Amino acid sequence: MSVAAEPVACASTAASLAHFGFLALPNFSMIAFANAVEVLRMANYVGRADHYRWTIYSLDGAPVHASNRISVRPTQTLGSEQTPDVMLVCGGTRIREVVDKMPRAKLATLAERGLPLGGVCTGAYALMTNGLLDGYRCTVHWEDLAALRDEFPRVHFSDELFVVDRDRLTCTGGTAPLDLMLNLVGARFGQQLATQVSEQFIHERIRSATDLQPIPVDTRISFSREELIEVVRLMEANIKEPLPLKEFTRLVGLSQRQLQRMFKAYLNVSSTHHYLTLRLKHARDLLRTTDAPIAHVTASSGFNSPCRFSKAYRAQFGLAPSDERKSKR
Repeated sequence: MSVAAEPVACASTAASLAHFGFLALPNFSMIAFANAVEVLRMANYVGRADHYRWTIYSLDGAPVHASNRISVRPTQTLGSEQTPDVMLVCGGTRIREVVDKMPRAKLATLAERGLPLGGVCTGAYALMTNGLLDGYRCTVHWEDLAALRDEFPRVHFSDELFVVDRDRLTCTGGTAPLDLMLNLVGARFGQQLATQVSEQFIHERIRSATDLQPIPVDTRISFSREELIEVVRLMEANIKEPLPLKEFTRLVGLSQRQLQRMFKAYLNVSSTHHYLTLRLKHARDLLRTTDAPIAHVTASSGFNSPCRFSKAYRAQFGLAPSDERKSKR
């Protein structure tokens, strides 16, 4: 059964969005685009009203090929007089090759008109090159996150699935646009409609703006520290029965001091803190997505003491496990 997410940030912005524009750039991600559009279609179907409409745009009015080579025919040329309530740039592979002066100029014009703008998958790159995300929080697909962080220091990057910051909406790829749009539906029409749409898609839980995209460990750390990558993977594989630190150092052939230095240098935390965070995130997933008793969640996350588990959970997430379970309902 679907679980309603917390209301999306900037609900006032979300409440005004009824007409969505999708600027399809060459090689855009079909799965990200389809997940976004289908939520709008289903909201109309479930809600038995034309709550939303959408328009597909291209730079020149010609059909656009997605990265899977399926062509999408736009209904408008970008720059036409009729504009939507928000324009979402749909990116995908080889994004740097397709963002030239034309899209930058047209997006700048839309920004000058005060139109809310956003990016799906790598679409945010088109806004960054124009300075249209300077001073904003935003997110992009994890594969491009590290490089773009270095290239655009004025942009406040986040590891979250999606970010709504004032009049900018950005979202990672894959299935994340589904959650962004469901949150927008919930902010405008209430969580009941958003949940009904989610259930139509057999979507177990509507992820919120606080959910992080699952970044592969070797991407988070870099390929140069194989020992650290191996330790993190061992931690992720041993949640229910946590291993002692000395066991990790034995398995990878490092001293405890060397391992601690690596954690501090690459993850900016101690090994103990990182392991604890992994276990608590595992517990949160169980609380949000299952009806397992809290005692079972406690044991499955490697805690022997319910009191210690509750205290650690509150310190990490700002609420007790029982309150997390209540918010799920």
